[in-house]
Amino acid sequence: MKNYYVYILCSKRNGTLYIGVTSNLSRRVQEHKAKLIPGFTAKYSVNRLVYFEVFDSAVVAIRREKCMKEWARSWKIRLIEKSNPEWKDLLDLE
Repeated sequence: MKNYYVYILCSKRNGTLYIGVTSNLSRRVQEHKAKLIPGFTAKYSVNRLVYFEVFDSAVVAIRREKCMKEWARSWKIRLIEKSNPEWKDLLDLE
């Protein structure tokens, strides 16, 4: 069974946020860290994985990502701090 991930990256604690979706979280975050993906995350050094959710359906994961992108910034910060109050890079914990 394949998993799909909705994730939040940041540049630093309370810094710039980015929400994405992928089927390979580790690879995707490594791509962001290496700035292999041109655009927003590379430009603003947004590469610290601070939150993620796992889904077994791509459709559900994409729906969740779109919903989260509509949220107020304060809601996103609350979500991060609920499970990761110190804003640790979760990829470093693997």
